[in-house]
Amino acid sequence: MQDYPLDLTPDDNDTLLVTSPDFPELTTFGEALEDARTHGADALLAMIETYMERGLAVPSPSDAAGRPTVRLPTLTAAKVALHNTMREQRVTQLDLAARLGCDPRQVRRMLDPRNASRMDQLDAALAALGKRLSVDVRDAA
Repeated sequence: MQDYPLDLTPDDNDTLLVTSPDFPELTTFGEALEDARTHGADALLAMIETYMERGLAVPSPSDAAGRPTVRLPTLTAAKVALHNTMREQRVTQLDLAARLGCDPRQVRRMLDPRNASRMDQLDAALAALGKRLSVDVRDAA
């Protein structure tokens, strides 16, 4: 799973400033701890979407080192893996669509973090890139 750490810093107006060591552009705030974590999670997902739209590599999470974290939803983590693999291999959406024998719009939807893609489609896309998705189950903290 991908757990991204957040830095929560008390601000001078009785709020918590939320930043991320992995996404320097991420800045938000919250009135209290849970509010800050919720806003941080929303901002993190927005940053990932922006990175993917711009064709930038989505960084792996840094070590939490005791900081609060935001866990990516499994589907989002799979989409990030597909996006980053395509970047590493320099495979375009058109190339992947040709390998899968599908319409390029289907690949665009697979890469859209807001689209509810099917896991079997992501499995097939990763397999076309010589990769496979691995999921593990752990005790909840």
